[in-house]
Amino acid sequence: MSIAKLRRQQDSNNSSPNMQVPLLRLQCGVNSYEWGKKGSSSAAAKFAAATPAANFSIQEDQPYAELWMGTHPSNPSRDLTTGRTLLELCSENEILLSKTIADKYGAKLPFLFKVLSVNKALSIQAHPNKKLAEQLHARDPKNYPDDNHKPEMAIAITPFEGLCGFRPLAEITHFLNSVPSFKKLVGADNATALASAANDGAEGVTEGKKAALKTAFAGLMSSSAEDIAAAVKELVAQVEAEGSSFAAGGVTSTSGETLAELVPRLNSQFTDDIGLFVLFFLNFVKLEAGEALFLVADDIHAYVSGDIIECMAASDNVVRAGFTPKFKDVTTLVDMLTYNFAPIDEQKMTPAEYPYATLNAPAYTSGSSVSLYDPPIDEFSVARAQLKGVGAKATFEPLEGPSIVICTNGSGRISVGPTAFDMEEGYVFFVGSTAECVLESTSEEFTTFKAFCEVDDQAKERL
Repeated sequence: MSIAKLRRQQDSNNSSPNMQVPLLRLQCGVNSYEWGKKGSSSAAAKFAAATPAANFSIQEDQPYAELWMGTHPSNPSRDLTTGRTLLELCSENEILLSKTIADKYGAKLPFLFKVLSVNKALSIQAHPNKKLAEQLHARDPKNYPDDNHKPEMAIAITPFEGLCGFRPLAEITHFLNSVPSFKKLVGADNATALASAANDGAEGVTEGKKAALKTAFAGLMSSSAEDIAAAVKELVAQVEAEGSSFAAGGVTSTSGETLAELVPRLNSQFTDDIGLFVLFFLNFVKLEAGEALFLVADDIHAYVSGDIIECMAASDNVVRAGFTPKFKDVTTLVDMLTYNFAPIDEQKMTPAEYPYATLNAPAYTSGSSVSLYDPPIDEFSVARAQLKGVGAKATFEPLEGPSIVICTNGSGRISVGPTAFDMEEGYVFFVGSTAECVLESTSEEFTTFKAFCEVDDQAKERL
């Protein structure tokens, strides 16, 4: 659909007396889990507190983990003016989503937008693909509350640490050779088989290498609680003895100095936990603000610390196996993983320039930008607008789909046609389909993230 046609459709839609204004300020709920940052140190809590809520005020001794933005029934967002849920509004006004989105996904938003504030490592986990999600939900709806898949993307808004995907096999083999307690849990035969696969001369990720990796990982994950506790004591003693030279002698992406700090920190959070050894299987990643990871379904990961913007398919399904007091499903996790492996740099996501936003002339000269994080899935993409200087402006062309926008830094204004609102850190807005959205800075820096969905056919027509 052409931009001109979209604008004509927008004008027609806005003239309908029953049409909701396609710009709504949202009230969004925050979840309190023990891994969250405490009090006002939590971005999730600060952002939630920015919008008045009858029953919410920040308690400094309380951990705040997640701000949810969307229609998911576990913590639905509401129109601040009417108190009605966003799902109710979208159900009654299909045009807020667009007919193409509603036909494909129904009345719910196809994505769930979050802010996560992580103080304590949260579970070694993966999210099921669509087929497995349906099976898990049918078998165990208590622990798998819906039947949807959950690919997700994480964008750092403060310095962030996490675990993402399996390391190259040579790195895992190095740790098996240099950390006796790790090799003991994996099993000597499994370690030897993995080393042979790593050095078999075949390039890339082969089925033989993946099979050896799965066997080694399964060996670790089948360890008894007694064996894990004994191995943790050995590991901690080795770290204390070797210090910054821990596990030295090989080429790995994680230095001995980093591991010597990380192992005791994680052990203090989850004593005698299998996750301490999963650490040697997975890439350890540090992200600066604006850097991102995309995690496909069936990819293993864990978050360690920091604040992130997270966007995912609208699901709350998690298969956990470590660093958690919650339900663990080790067998399912071991069986579901892809066992792909790669250096961490290959798992990071590089944003591109967003082509459908116009920056005004002063904004170009002051270093403003709009970046696109566009994962290879249909349900969502995210655009980050960084406006530098008072008066800097970004005009987003209409989309044939819905958007949610959150301010994470500074202040400005957001407008759709004649409807405009002030916008400050933590303010969240819903932008309806086919609405041109304008962001304008009223501070020296104004940063927003805009999650959106547009059906592929419409997106291609815009190119």
